[in-house]
Amino acid sequence: MEEARGIDNPAFVPSSPSPRRHLPASPTEVDVSVLSGPGEELPRPQPPPEQPLELEEGPCGWGRFTPDCLQRCNNPKGFLFHYCLLALTQGIVVNGLVNISISTIEKRYELKSSLTGLVSSSYDISFCLLSLFVSFFGERGHKPRWLAFASFMMGLGSLIFSLPHFTSGEYHFGSKFEDTCPATGNISNCKDDTSNLSNYLYVFILGQLLLGVGGTPLYTLGTAFIDDSVPTHKSSLYIGIGFSMSVLGPAVGYVLGGQLLKIYIDADMGKSTFITEDDPRWLGAWWIGFILSWFLASSLILPFSCFPKHLPGTAEIQAGKISQTHQNESGTKTTDENFGKSIKDFPAALQILLRNPVFMCLALSTATEALITTGFATFLPKFIENQFGLSSSFAATLGGVVLIPGAALGQVLGGVIVSKFKMACKNIMKFSLLMAVLSLALSFIFIFAKCGNEPFAGVSEAYNGTGELGNLTAPCNVNCNCLDSFYYPVCGRDGVQYFSPCLAGCKNSVPNSQPKAYNNCSCTGRTKQMVSSAESLSFEAKAGKCETRCTNLPVFLGFFFVTVIFTFMAGTPVTVAILRCVNDCQRSLALGVQFVLVRLLGTIPGPIVFGFAIDSSCTLWDINQCGIRGACWIYDNARMAVVLVGISVGCKALTILFNTLAIFLYKPPPSGTNVTFQSENVVVASVPVEPDYSKTRHDG
Repeated sequence: MEEARGIDNPAFVPSSPSPRRHLPASPTEVDVSVLSGPGEELPRPQPPPEQPLELEEGPCGWGRFTPDCLQRCNNPKGFLFHYCLLALTQGIVVNGLVNISISTIEKRYELKSSLTGLVSSSYDISFCLLSLFVSFFGERGHKPRWLAFASFMMGLGSLIFSLPHFTSGEYHFGSKFEDTCPATGNISNCKDDTSNLSNYLYVFILGQLLLGVGGTPLYTLGTAFIDDSVPTHKSSLYIGIGFSMSVLGPAVGYVLGGQLLKIYIDADMGKSTFITEDDPRWLGAWWIGFILSWFLASSLILPFSCFPKHLPGTAEIQAGKISQTHQNESGTKTTDENFGKSIKDFPAALQILLRNPVFMCLALSTATEALITTGFATFLPKFIENQFGLSSSFAATLGGVVLIPGAALGQVLGGVIVSKFKMACKNIMKFSLLMAVLSLALSFIFIFAKCGNEPFAGVSEAYNGTGELGNLTAPCNVNCNCLDSFYYPVCGRDGVQYFSPCLAGCKNSVPNSQPKAYNNCSCTGRTKQMVSSAESLSFEAKAGKCETRCTNLPVFLGFFFVTVIFTFMAGTPVTVAILRCVNDCQRSLALGVQFVLVRLLGTIPGPIVFGFAIDSSCTLWDINQCGIRGACWIYDNARMAVVLVGISVGCKALTILFNTLAIFLYKPPPSGTNVTFQSENVVVASVPVEPDYSKTRHDG
């Protein structure tokens, strides 16, 4: 090689307008050495001069149809743009629209929460079952076409998820629920009615399974393709941008779904109704968002299908990369040209990854972080609602405003910092460890920002001096026939919160009042200073929770926002470190194994663990007419904060432990060892070269 060209490998050639580039290789032109370990050199393969090496770098198009306008997107930035759109669509549907539509689907199709929980878990189940096989076979395949298939499956899953609306007929709501005293006709009998509508559960599960099929190639093959196509120091930036879009997706889904739920469910049938959104019988048009997602996902099929197997310039980029693969005895088999082409190689390939201690530590660290992030993503609105006495909708808005932008900003910042300083594998792991330590220190904000419970009649305070604690019924409402399962909180003029207008003894509601107000309430006591005398003359109780006297909300939101940023700043670097510490031909499978562990140990048990922990702080449960315990109405705020801190600290400690072990166990290859880049037609083994220290930083 000529010194002026720097690190250059003649086995790779720059791209050209032609679909494929051929370069004859002879023993005098290519010097390829296969290293099985330090100081050990195997015989050098000598390809016959008459057989050219072929790399499938081609123009953007379909077959011979390659218009010039498409070539503007035939680069990493063009691919990243479409990758971001697909990641955004996935986030909108799976983590946005599905979650916000679950309660509406429960009411419309008469499903229990335990069954709708199965709907939510179906995506993760499908992902776990397919992730390893898709990532194994897709590594040597045409990755952009796999993403075209992913777009098709996401669109199909979204369409199927919306089908029950078009086949279940018109929605019929019952009579208005009376919320004042006496609540005549409110007493329900204990009976278990079944309906054919519940059979639509299987349609929703099928839709989620198909969405899981579509999501599998996105974060395994798509991430590996980006890493193939850009230089090492830019990979973290591109991956961080792509991951940030998957974080923004749920925010878009929540905003879009919330607006669509303001439209009546049967608006497509030309139906209108006299009931409003405040009426418990109101159901919104949950299905519109899934139709829009079907169009968006389907529109990405053609763009992904036109990308070549490798973007122009991939070979030249790979030729300049320095290997950072963790050195262990089990990795030598991956240099075999035919390894990974047969299903028989799958157990061996999986065993190689499982015996890589650095990869396993990094993958387990992402799983423990996922347990925390998914738990908080699920229950942060409930925490804010109960700690600071806010409405559920406003608490969900605040949670989204803090969590989503913080997560997206953290993903991008982590990628930018790693890219800016051109960190090598060990330094990336050290950076992730630092972020974990900082986020652990900030986790204790939950203890300092907690608030005490406000007075609640029958729970923490007696009914104007009557009744017993733990019993919502008192002499002032004993004849009202109130339902304990109808939770519609009101704030009395005495500053005490009541379970419902009926249990507050309110006999009349003030017409056209916003928020809704009530008069003639037999349970409310004298007016306290927090309610002015002039205001109390117009009502005795008003809908909603009493205004909290706790002022810690701004402090909590500020510190929690910073904690989220530090937590997600480690996300992209850890993914990049995983791509670096495994053999080049196993990156997709490594990501597949990582995401399986993340789901099995993180995203699936995370909401369950957080749910049990929060339920342990419950002080008032909903007990229906059949004696079956339902949802929790009132929580002990102090206990809830302590329990959540305990879970966070425990998981963060495990994350720090796994990151520390990865740093100490990591053994980089000899300085200046080139990567092993494999495609269907070309294999270039590890090549000792003179490293370009101006472009690559090494660990000490």
